[in-house]
Amino acid sequence: MSKRYLITGGAGFIGFHLSYKFLKEGNQIVSLDNLNDYYDVNLKNDRLDLLRKYPNFHFYKCDLADKNALTDVFTAEKIGSEDIIINLAAQAGVRYGLKNPDSYIQSNIIGFYNLLELAKDVHCPHLLYASSSSVYGGNTRLPYSVHDNVDHPISLYAATKKSNELLAHVYSYTWGLPTTGLRFFTVYGPWGRPDMAYFTFTKAILKGEVMPVYNNGEMFRDFTYIDDVIDGIVRLTYLIPKNNTIWDANNPDPATSWAPYRIFNIGNNQSVKLLDFIRVIENALGKKAIIEYKPVQTGDVEATYADIDDISKDVGFKPSTSIEEGIPNFITWYKEYYNVI
Repeated sequence: MSKRYLITGGAGFIGFHLSYKFLKEGNQIVSLDNLNDYYDVNLKNDRLDLLRKYPNFHFYKCDLADKNALTDVFTAEKIGSEDIIINLAAQAGVRYGLKNPDSYIQSNIIGFYNLLELAKDVHCPHLLYASSSSVYGGNTRLPYSVHDNVDHPISLYAATKKSNELLAHVYSYTWGLPTTGLRFFTVYGPWGRPDMAYFTFTKAILKGEVMPVYNNGEMFRDFTYIDDVIDGIVRLTYLIPKNNTIWDANNPDPATSWAPYRIFNIGNNQSVKLLDFIRVIENALGKKAIIEYKPVQTGDVEATYADIDDISKDVGFKPSTSIEEGIPNFITWYKEYYNVI
């Protein structure tokens, strides 16, 4: 049966791919995005142009921090108790938080609060929302587990994402709103964000420009291909959280609750050295990088690595795309989109 999804951040990287997946399956999409200029708005509009080819796609330019505008969308579309809400809107990026902290509070805190309020009011059957691997912050035990405490964020972005999880729990407990937090791990692929490292590396290598590599290259990331991420999200839409009747308040598990609340990692379940990742990009481009090694930047963590036992056990999630496959896919798209010969 066709379903209807309200997707915020619908012109973004993950929002675009998720909408496209649902639309191809005959579902209806109500898409919201404020189309801010954090990165190239033309790229966002080009994504939307592809989605607008489907008659069951409705787009609204809307900032979640504007509660009146958000309410108007809910009213116009008659968002109700059968519509699943997926919040992918956020001010992204770790380093940008040092320059423009206000944008993180407005989008990631105020905007998410507004969405929770409306989701509660319309008796939303399931609210899924983007969290981030950055919430693990000062944790050093790998792989990162959803059952570990995450109370030591080291960037404003991470703090806002942890706040999202806390706010969601309050609404799950107080109002019985089923919520699922999605901790994404370094998502990459076609139509990706130009501020991400793999994107800037590709651009620099093609142009023969010097590219900075931080922490002297001693960085490890759980690179997760976009198709695998979308598969994980889709699977989790069907897993509506229920009250965990065996939740132990004396030994509290952060991943679940006595309220209808869950947290999941969506990652590739392996940690790749950044320099090895760059080598794969070089091989796909047939050109060497000119690297300038720099010290670690404020807010960056040395390594990420996702424990995906819970999502694998609960919904059968199994990422299948290696960087040796995913990066050439991205390069092919990049050359076509930017008309690189």
